[in-house]
Amino acid sequence: MNTPVVGQTVADFTAPTTDETPFVFSSLRGHPVVIYFYPKDSTPGCTQEGQDFNALLPQFQALNCEIVGVSRDSLKSHQNFRCKQNFAFHLLSDPEETLCALFDVIRMKNMYGKQVRGIERSTFLIDANGVLIAEWRKLSVNGHAQIVLDTLREHAVNRP
Repeated sequence: MNTPVVGQTVADFTAPTTDETPFVFSSLRGHPVVIYFYPKDSTPGCTQEGQDFNALLPQFQALNCEIVGVSRDSLKSHQNFRCKQNFAFHLLSDPEETLCALFDVIRMKNMYGKQVRGIERSTFLIDANGVLIAEWRKLSVNGHAQIVLDTLREHAVNRP
């Protein structure tokens, strides 16, 4: 699978999700989708990012948009994280790094002076036809969910 590029269709994929049914990307055709990748459940930045998307979820839903978060954590970890934070959207588990590879989000990072492989915090906004319309990589959590919402609104207004 090729890494999606802005303006190109994202390849279909299936992943395990916190509602215990497979998430099938193509089943969301007709809806814009936000897929955000985060490093680890229950860490401060990842918790804040999820809370921010959750707080804005009604505004995303008003635009018919679905949101899913992705990390390499297990489904059990995701279910606990989602329940504890009351996230109203699902989290996808990617322990084999299939989605991470598709979206090219695995990077070498410095953690406490050591090089480690991990997810580079990234978000992808995909339109109702499955076309990638925006991406953010190596992003800062503060204000990010609002930026994604504003971009989605702008796209909705400028759509032919």
